[in-house]
Amino acid sequence: MGFISEFKEFAMKGNVLDMAVGVIIGGAFGKIVSSLVDDVLMPLVGMLVGNVDFTGLSFQFGVGEKVSVLKYGNFIQNTVDFLIVAFCIFLMLKAINKLNRKKEEPAEPAAPAGPTQEELLTEIRDLLKKQ
Repeated sequence: MGFISEFKEFAMKGNVLDMAVGVIIGGAFGKIVSSLVDDVLMPLVGMLVGNVDFTGLSFQFGVGEKVSVLKYGNFIQNTVDFLIVAFCIFLMLKAINKLNRKKEEPAEPAAPAGPTQEELLTEIRDLLKKQ
């Protein structure tokens, strides 16, 4: 099997295609969540704590030319981003698991099957023979 045909077989497997779709959708979903956090939630949180822009929060160490900047506001922003993405993924997985459980649940157990018509007729015949 040639290199090209082997690669084609690998690339056309269902798992690889599913993963590619997942990565693309995940990227788009990440942009939506980032916009939600940056444009909606963080301005509201900033208003609650006194119109603070979290991304601009920093602390400077040192004096003169040897200054180091600790940008903890960016860390807060990214942490909130992560928590919201993780929460959204949790909700999605919870919904998917709930749907899968419904599919796997067996239907109500059927009432025990009674005797068939042939079995009933055989019993009746046997009872009539005994009389």
